[in-house]
Amino acid sequence: MSQDLTYEQALEKLDERLKVLEDGNLSLEDALKAVDEARVYLKICTERLDAARKKIEVRAEPETTD
Repeated sequence: MSQDLTYEQALEKLDERLKVLEDGNLSLEDALKAVDEARVYLKICTERLDAARKKIEVRAEPETTD
């Protein structure tokens, strides 16, 4: 399923959906479907970036020594 995509894969799929929408050659039904798909890929990208940000923050925290 789409949740197994990497950030890069989801970003590529998002870009594809946006290009299809920008072309403007879609019926209303197809445009709505493309928007829904774009939202899914955008959510995946956001989740992957948030996870990476958390990992960076954890690594950046100074280690406490007792």
